[in-house]
Amino acid sequence: MGKAEAKLDETILIRDIDPGSHYIRDWSGEADGNPSFIARPRTVDEVVELVRYCAANGLPIVPQGGHTGLVEAAAARIDGGHVLVSLERMNRIREIDDLNFSVVVEAGCVLEALHQAVEAEDLLFPLSLGAKGSCQIGGNVATNAGGINVLRYGMMRDLVLGLEVVLPDGRVWNGLKKLRKDNTGYDLKQLFLGSEGTLGIVTAATLKLFPKPSQVETMFLAVESAEAAVRLFAAARRQLADLLSAFELISDKSVAMAMSMPDIVNPLATPSPFYVLLEAASSGPLDLEALVGGFLEYALEEGMILDGVRASSATQAQKIWAIREAVVEAQVKRGTHLRTDVSVPISRVAAFIVEVEAVLATTAENGIVLTYGHIGDGNLHFVVVPPDDLAGEARRTMIEASEAAIFAVVDRFDGSISAEHGIGRRKHHAFADRASPTQLALLRTIKSGLDPANLMNPGAIFD
Repeated sequence: MGKAEAKLDETILIRDIDPGSHYIRDWSGEADGNPSFIARPRTVDEVVELVRYCAANGLPIVPQGGHTGLVEAAAARIDGGHVLVSLERMNRIREIDDLNFSVVVEAGCVLEALHQAVEAEDLLFPLSLGAKGSCQIGGNVATNAGGINVLRYGMMRDLVLGLEVVLPDGRVWNGLKKLRKDNTGYDLKQLFLGSEGTLGIVTAATLKLFPKPSQVETMFLAVESAEAAVRLFAAARRQLADLLSAFELISDKSVAMAMSMPDIVNPLATPSPFYVLLEAASSGPLDLEALVGGFLEYALEEGMILDGVRASSATQAQKIWAIREAVVEAQVKRGTHLRTDVSVPISRVAAFIVEVEAVLATTAENGIVLTYGHIGDGNLHFVVVPPDDLAGEARRTMIEASEAAIFAVVDRFDGSISAEHGIGRRKHHAFADRASPTQLALLRTIKSGLDPANLMNPGAIFD
C-alpha cells in the first residue's frame, strides 16, 4: 500500500476537500458526497497511473466531466472510500481534419470550446445542450448525450468515430481511428457510449464534423395543442427537405416559468397552450428562406399554427433559444423538484402528453407542471415543481408519486424512462424493475468482463 501510494503524483491530487466544492456538489445543489481524494490528471499516462493504484488498493473510482448531469451518474458517493477523477485538465483539441470532417479531442474539453474551435475552421460539431458552457466531451460520451439537434444529426452515439479509454485494470484501448467504415469485429466504442463511467475512463474521442451552415432559419410558433404540434412536425419533415435540425415543444406554463428569468420575453402576443421552437439550417446555394416561407404559408393555410415569429437576425434567434434554456434555469431556483426525461414513439406523443398531464393533475395538485422537449425524437421532459409551502416529507411524497405516475404511463405507451439523461444513481431501481432478466444478464456480463472488481463508478446504472 505504501509503495503504491508513493507512486501517485501529489500535484494532480486534492486531499483537503472543500465541502462546498463543485467537484462534490452538482449544479442542482441536490447531490454531494465524500471522496477520499480528488484526482485531476493531465495526461493519459497519469490516468493510467491513478487507475492502477486504485485497482491495486481496491479503491472505487467515480469519473467526472463537467458535472452537469441530472441523474447523479458522476456525483461523489456519500459513503466515502472512493476516488473522484476529474478530467478537466485533459482539455486539448489534438487535431482538426477538415478534409475528413473529423476532430480528435480530449475528454475534458468543454463542449462550447469545441464548438468555437471548429467554427473557426468553417465546420460544425452539432451536439448542442443547454449546459454547453460547462459540460465536457468525456461526459457527453459517457452519457450518450442528446440535446436539440438529435433530429438531424443523432445522439452522441451517432457522432463518435473512435475513442481512447483507460480500462479498469489500467490498460489503454486506443480506438481513435478516423474511419467512417470499419467492419472488423465488435464495435467496441459503442460499449463505452452511454456506459456512465462504469466500464472505463474515456480520455479522448474522434468525432464527426459537418459543414458549418451558411443559412439558419429560427421560428417560434403558437399551436393550439400537442396534436397540432405533431402534425406540424410531420409537415416540416416533408417540406423542409431534411434540413430541419430542431423541433422543440414548450408548454405555456414552461414559457411562463422561463419568463421569471431576467430578459426573457415571449415574442408572441397570442396566448397558446403550446409553442414550437423550430429551426432549419443549410449550407450551399439552396434558397432556405424561400423554402421556409413556403412551409409557413402552408402551415397557416392548414390551420396548424395560430401565430408565429421568424427570427430576422442571429440576435433574435438567440433570444428565442434563450426561452428554451431559461425553462431549465428557472426550475433550479424553485427548490427540490421532479425532473423526468422520457420518450415514446413520435406518433403517440400527443396522446401521451394528454394522459401524463391528466395524472399529474392528481399527484401534483397545486404544483406547477411543466411540459417541454424534443418532439422530433419523441423525447419529453415533465417537471413537477411543488408549492413553495410544501416541504420535507410532504414535498418528497408529491415528487415520488408524480414520478411513479409518469413512469406508469410510459410503460403503457411502451416508452423509455430515460431518453437521454441516463440511469445514474437516481433511476437504477426504476430501470431494474423494467429491464428483462435477459437484458440485465447481458449488461452484467459486460460489466463483470471489463470490471470484475466493480471499481468503476459502482452504484451507477446497477444497484
